[in-house]
Amino acid sequence: MSGRAGVVRAAGCVLWRRTADGTVEVCLVHRPKYDDWSFPKGKVKAGEELRAAAVREVREETGRVCEPGARLGTVRYRAGGREKEVTYWSAEAKSGSFVPGREVDALRWLPAEEARELLSHPQDRPLVTWFLATL
Repeated sequence: MSGRAGVVRAAGCVLWRRTADGTVEVCLVHRPKYDDWSFPKGKVKAGEELRAAAVREVREETGRVCEPGARLGTVRYRAGGREKEVTYWSAEAKSGSFVPGREVDALRWLPAEEARELLSHPQDRPLVTWFLATL
């Protein structure tokens, strides 16, 4: 996995599902350590491809098996004094169920615009627009 020196590389997904009435909902996770709402994401392990890391993080944080689709883009910001880059994919939830844990204690499925409002970090909000453009 190549990248710029000193930059923390991470990957995640805008996890989505279609309800019985055809409405699209996206998944946000609550991280008690930061008391924030975000899309499932996490650091890339040594030798791991970005897309594989995104799928793994969705499974670890939401309990969902997903099918990744379009690459949405990369969000860059500073966290803990270090530069961080998180690359995201759109991913449809296929199976599995959520079990609260230490890292993620709550999960919410929301229409995209409601999710945009609940997101804690402004740099995550464009992901909703990028995701909606793939539908």
